[in-house]
Amino acid sequence: MATKKPGGLAEVVAGQTAISTVGKEGRGLTYRGYSIDDLASHASFEETAFLLIYGKLPNQAELQQYKRKLSGLRRLPAGLLTILEQLPSSTHPMDVLRTGVSALGAFEPEREGHDQYEIADRLIASSASILLYWHHFHAGGSRIDTETDNDSIAGHFLQLLHGHRPNELHEKGLDVSLILYAEHEFNASTFAARVTASTLSDMYSAVTTGIGTLRGHLHGGANEAAMELIEQFAGPSEAESGILQMLREKKLIMGFGHRVYSVSDPRSDIIKKWSRKLSEDTGDLSLYLVSERIEQIMLQEKKLFANLDFYSASAYRLMGIPTSLFTPIFVISRTSGWSAHIIEQRAHNRLIRPNADYTGSDPLSWTPIDQRV
Repeated sequence: MATKKPGGLAEVVAGQTAISTVGKEGRGLTYRGYSIDDLASHASFEETAFLLIYGKLPNQAELQQYKRKLSGLRRLPAGLLTILEQLPSSTHPMDVLRTGVSALGAFEPEREGHDQYEIADRLIASSASILLYWHHFHAGGSRIDTETDNDSIAGHFLQLLHGHRPNELHEKGLDVSLILYAEHEFNASTFAARVTASTLSDMYSAVTTGIGTLRGHLHGGANEAAMELIEQFAGPSEAESGILQMLREKKLIMGFGHRVYSVSDPRSDIIKKWSRKLSEDTGDLSLYLVSERIEQIMLQEKKLFANLDFYSASAYRLMGIPTSLFTPIFVISRTSGWSAHIIEQRAHNRLIRPNADYTGSDPLSWTPIDQRV
């Protein structure tokens, strides 16, 4: 009898990558060899995106040129604005990004002179424009200018959202979050994007595949679910009793544990510090203290550690970001990682087509329709 294999491709090596190390003993989490701690402490998201897509850290001149390039790619085609206005106000923001990226591919298709690198940069630069043009049009009926004078992706997002230059601490906190979410090896959305790329489909289709996969609650959305959980409790004591009751009822608590990491998520401690820092800046530690108590109970009762999504929730809320936009921020960031993987897949391409173990019936004899029961 064949040994039953773990589902979901667990423990299966599905390919090779030089982009990141995830859950590799002794290596921690690295992007092209650079530790996530160093990147979060010293780099900007633009440096990180350049590293992932172009394969090296930019020098000062290259970084300045890259930021100018991204700043110049924020305006959207008039036809795309019309499409965004036609989407219902009830549309999930992830569906807005999925539709927006796909539509942009029709206006600016991949072709000679507009290759995969140009598209990667365009999508990183314009995703916030797509999302927040739709958001403001349907929330208040305003057609915003999607260009700002802020040269960072984080600052651009916050300035479009709030209508003014962001607090420097908020901008830096979001910038760090974008770095932490940028890349994570063969996660579900990245692998899905690589499968699409392996068919020799276009760049937009591969990225749209990634967005569609991240749309699922078992991959993206945990930070939104974490925020909904945290907001239920008025203080740490109420959080403790509430979480213990949820555990007794065997309810799923999002934002804890990870498919790859067995001891801790190396990104969690970084974003936790930022959640604390942002809380102290506002003079209100209530969200942070509730989060910390939930983290303590989950570790004590279930031996589960907080992952990146858990403290990202309170960090985003402290920046004034609506919960429905949490996962789309993930998209803005992860587009850099998806793009790097699509480029890598294309460079050494072979169609990704795994086999499956058949679990159906043995061969059956054909039954005429008048004899079927």
